[in-house]
Amino acid sequence: MGPEHTAEVTIASDLAEARRIQEEIEAALQSSAYSERDIFSIKLALEEALVNAIKHGNQMDPDKRVSVAYRISPRRFEIKVTDEGDGFNPEDVPDPTAIENLERPCGRGLLLMRGFMTEVAYHGKGNVVSMLLDKDRQEAAAE
Repeated sequence: MGPEHTAEVTIASDLAEARRIQEEIEAALQSSAYSERDIFSIKLALEEALVNAIKHGNQMDPDKRVSVAYRISPRRFEIKVTDEGDGFNPEDVPDPTAIENLERPCGRGLLLMRGFMTEVAYHGKGNVVSMLLDKDRQEAAAE
């Protein structure tokens, strides 16, 4: 694989299809010499984004699709996941670290995505999420 790999795919709202895309991206990251730590971070955030799109966005509707566009370069991984759902406001999701929410499952996926990626942003009506892992910014923050 050259210095950059880009792809755009559309999948059915099916968790098996989501796993297939995750494996495809993982293979591309490995061939781009990403570290196991970075691959783990991306896989975890990607899984959360895809599951959210399929379960929450598309409500597991087999007639709805999830679009995934990503770009892998030696120092940056960028991805955009779009579902056909009604969207949401991420600010309305309860903080899973607040005492009153520790027993509730909501919000943990968003927290993980934000924790493992350099940037996470929602667009439009909230049915599009873009994520970035920037190795240079990660290394600068670690210093």
